[in-house]
Amino acid sequence: MIAVEPMSPPKIPLAMQAGARTDAGCVRANNEDSYRVAPELNLFLLSDGMGGLESGEVASRLAVDAIIEHVREAEKNPALPLIGARIAGVSQTSNRLASAIRYANRAVHAAALRAENPAPMGATIVTVQVSEGLISVAHVGDSRVYRLRNQSLEQLTEDHSFVAEQIRTGHMTAEQANASNLQNVLVRALGIDPTVQVDVSEHAIAEDDTILLCSDGLTRELSDAQIANVLSDTKNAERAAEILVDLAKQAGGADNITVIVLRAGRKRGNTLERLGKWFRHTE
Repeated sequence: MIAVEPMSPPKIPLAMQAGARTDAGCVRANNEDSYRVAPELNLFLLSDGMGGLESGEVASRLAVDAIIEHVREAEKNPALPLIGARIAGVSQTSNRLASAIRYANRAVHAAALRAENPAPMGATIVTVQVSEGLISVAHVGDSRVYRLRNQSLEQLTEDHSFVAEQIRTGHMTAEQANASNLQNVLVRALGIDPTVQVDVSEHAIAEDDTILLCSDGLTRELSDAQIANVLSDTKNAERAAEILVDLAKQAGGADNITVIVLRAGRKRGNTLERLGKWFRHTE
């Protein structure tokens, strides 16, 4: 999928206030989610290790680390070749994110083959990179990105899951999908095959917009309306992330829960440097 929104000038240099939280939830003993923030790159990403497959926590950690590595290498060397074919109609930033996800797919797939007892190793991935007036989104799996604007919540990604495909083709209603025991079945994920198809999209971002990245441990427990209420009512990004995770746990917390909340504001001073220092103390 390639989606590009029309841009509306003027482009305002934006700073991103960010808050992130991850929790194992109330049922599972280990946390197979991983997330990373790289404020110096305006890059934010999370991965959900696939439940039921061996070493999901290893897969998610490999995925986020590989993506950060690839994007940082490209920052140092803009001539670094893309992995996979260039996607027409989107920016170099979006193409680099897609390349980084393909690089991560190779890393996860290779790790599974090297294991003492080779077994499938899989994960979802969702990434957001921010530039002036624009966010690039690239993802595989059913972890999601939302944008809250004027108290209206919009999902910017499409789930690569069996039930989501059934809804899109008209074979299942949303109500049937929510009740299905096949919600965990993905049709696309990192690490399962040597190559992977990456969905990319580009979206306008304006001052006071909120961007949410989350694993399905959040969206299985909270409705879009509940999520929108928290993001609308809680101006501090870190506090909003905490509240969302706490509410998902109160609702049952059947899976690992990870959220990254980004709040767009006009750039003032060296915000990214301060944000980087904050995250080094919280990781």
